[in-house]
Amino acid sequence: MIEHTSLYIDGDWIPATGKHTAVINPFTEAVAGTFVAGTELEVDAAVAAARRALPAWAGLTPGERVDYLEAIANGIEERRSEFAEMISAEMGAPLKLAHRVHTGLPISILRSHRDVLDDTRFDTEVANSRVVRQPFGVVAAITPWNYPLHQVIAKVAPALTAGCTIVIKPSDEAPLSTYMLAEVIHAVGLPPGVINLVTGGRGVVGNALVGHPDIAMVSFTGSTTAGRAIARVAADFLRPVTLELGGKSANVVLDDADLAVAVKVGVANAFMNAGQTCTAWTRLVVPRSQKGDAIELCRAHAEAYTVGDPRDATTRMGPVVSARQRASIVEHIVAAQSAGATLVTGGADAVDGCDTGFFVRPTVFADVAPDSRLAQEEVFGPVLAVLDYETEEEALAIANNSRYGLSGSVWSADPDRATRFAMSMDTGQVDINGGTFNPLAPFGGYKQSGLGREFGTYGVEEFLQIKSIQF
Repeated sequence: MIEHTSLYIDGDWIPATGKHTAVINPFTEAVAGTFVAGTELEVDAAVAAARRALPAWAGLTPGERVDYLEAIANGIEERRSEFAEMISAEMGAPLKLAHRVHTGLPISILRSHRDVLDDTRFDTEVANSRVVRQPFGVVAAITPWNYPLHQVIAKVAPALTAGCTIVIKPSDEAPLSTYMLAEVIHAVGLPPGVINLVTGGRGVVGNALVGHPDIAMVSFTGSTTAGRAIARVAADFLRPVTLELGGKSANVVLDDADLAVAVKVGVANAFMNAGQTCTAWTRLVVPRSQKGDAIELCRAHAEAYTVGDPRDATTRMGPVVSARQRASIVEHIVAAQSAGATLVTGGADAVDGCDTGFFVRPTVFADVAPDSRLAQEEVFGPVLAVLDYETEEEALAIANNSRYGLSGSVWSADPDRATRFAMSMDTGQVDINGGTFNPLAPFGGYKQSGLGREFGTYGVEEFLQIKSIQF
C-alpha cells in the first residue's frame, strides 16, 4: 500500500493539512493506497506557484517546451510497467489494457506534440497586422478516474505546449498514477511551479480552483452535470472553459456492411475498460432484416469475455471502479428489463467465480426503444443496447436522437456512402469502418458532450488567446 502525505507544489513535495483518504482496489476491495486531501490553503499556494512560473515558461520557445514533453514521455516509458500496475490497482483495468492503452496512449500524445508544432501558428501576418497567440495563463485541470493518466496528459501536453502553467486536480477514486506522474515531472527537471498537483474532493479543491481569481481558464473532463456546474462558476469570471463530458454514441451498421466485423469491433469498443469510456459505442444500430444475426453475434462476443482478476493475462474485463459505480450500472440494467427491453446476455446477477470485486456482467439488450432510458442515458458500464431500423433515414434519426454528441461509427461497403452518413451525424468524431484513433485530430463533442477540443493543434489552440498588433 502506498501512502501519500504531501502535494506537489512549486517543484517540491509539500506536507498537506487535509484529511487522509483511501483508494480502494476495485478487485480486492482492499486499500490500494492513501492520499491527503488539499485545502484552500494548498490551492492558493499551487496557483501562486503557477503564476510565478508563468513568465519564464511562456518565454521559452514552443520547441523548448516540447522538449520537456518528450522527457516526460520517456520518463513514463521507463516506468511503464509500474504505471500499468498502479492504474490496474486503482481503477481495475486489466494489465494488458493498462499497459497498451492507459499508459501507451499518454506516451503517444506527449510525443505527438513535436508534430503539432508544425501546424500551430503562434505568430502570423494579416495585411498590416501581426497576429500573435499567447498563453491564457494558469490553467485548472480537473480530471476523471476512468483513464486517470491519459486524461491528465490530454490537458498537460497542449497546455504546456501553449505556454500555460497548470494546477492538476485528479479524481479521488484514482489519483495514485497522477502522483507517479508528478514524480516523473520532478525527475525530468521541469521548472518549479509549471505543474502542480493538489488532490482532494470536488467540494473543496475543485470549487476553490474553479472559483480562484488567478485561474485563467478551466479544462475539465467528467460528467455533464459537473460540467454545467463548472461552467456556471466560470461564467461569473467570464473565464473560458473546455469541457469534455458524457456520451451515448451510436455504432450504425448500414445494410451493405460486413455485419460480423462491425459487430465484433462494436462490442469490443462498447466493453473496453469495462464500458467506462465516454466515447463507447453503446448503441448498436442495425438493419431490421439483420437484427437476429446481429443479436446472436453480440451474444457470442459478450459471452466470450473473460471477466476476473485484472492481473491475470487471460482477463479481458476487470471490475468497474467502485461499489457505487457498480450499483449505478446494475440499476440501469434492472430498469431496462422493467421497461421491456429484451436481455440477450449478462444482467444484474453477480459474476460467477468473483467473490470479491465490483464486477458487472457483459450485458446486451435488444428491442430497445430509441427514446427509452437505456438508449438515452450514459450507463458508463459494460451494457450494450441494440436498436434496429428499416431505412437509412431512420438509422440517422436514431443515431442523432441523443442530447450527447461525442463519438460514433458507421459501417458500409461503400466508403462514399459511409462518409455521407458520417457527415450527417451530430457528433464530434466518427469512425468509418473501424477507423483508428489519430492523436493529431481534434477530439471533443457536440451538444451536451462539451465545449472545445483536445489533441493536435486544435487542442493547443484552446489554451491560446489571440492578440492583433497593427502597423
